Amino acid sequence: MEGNRLKIWIIFFHNEIAPEEVPAFRGAVIANSGSESLLFHNHESDERLRYRYPLIQYKRINRKAAIVCVGEGVEKFGAFFANCSFDVLIGSRCVTLQVERTNAYRHLLQLWDTMFIYRIRKWLPLNQVNYAKYMALESLAEKYAMLEKLLTGNILSMAKGLGIRFEKQVECKIVAMEEPCLITYKGVKMMAFDAKFKSNVSLPDYIGLGKGVSLGMGTVVRKYEKKNEDNNE
Repeated sequence: MEGNRLKIWIIFFHNEIAPEEVPAFRGAVIANSGSESLLFHNHESDERLRYRYPLIQYKRINRKAAIVCVGEGVEKFGAFFANCSFDVLIGSRCVTLQVERTNAYRHLLQLWDTMFIYRIRKWLPLNQVNYAKYMALESLAEKYAMLEKLLTGNILSMAKGLGIRFEKQVECKIVAMEEPCLITYKGVKMMAFDAKFKSNVSLPDYIGLGKGVSLGMGTVVRKYEKKNEDNNE
């Protein structure tokens, strides 16, 4: 990273996967990596999580498997990518991963005087404590305000995990939101949100915010870009 210029590498595969297969896809890549790098699985050991922003994120983009590497994750995954076997086991399926295309670039992650419009999908902002607070709110305006505060916190946590500090205040405003749905994450039912928001932070496409980032939750895409690929459903 040079200043706030963040290395990004996205690998898009030809292989279609179901939404529920993302954890198995992640497990297959980890198995092929030999689990030699913490960045692949974000665990210190079988019992202890590595509480940092995930630098290798496993996703479903446009119905197909994809991997987003961020910062140090680019080098780590690059070493694996050059020597790996692409024959993997996703659940009970034997799959030969086929690369469709890759996109490697540096993204200037910083605050601007303008607001950018994003979509975020399967965003998991609520834990057990703030879920109860959210449900107790009566007005939609109050709920939006709470979610905007949580989204701002997610962006700040991401930046901190990437070694980036903002000199000015991060702004987030939710401009549209679909009805939330319940999804199962690590065996627990959680409320997931699809929303459109504005922020003065320039976020790279397909980066994740909130809980479950390593499994493709909270994936962000600029609204006006890549309209045929902005769906991770």
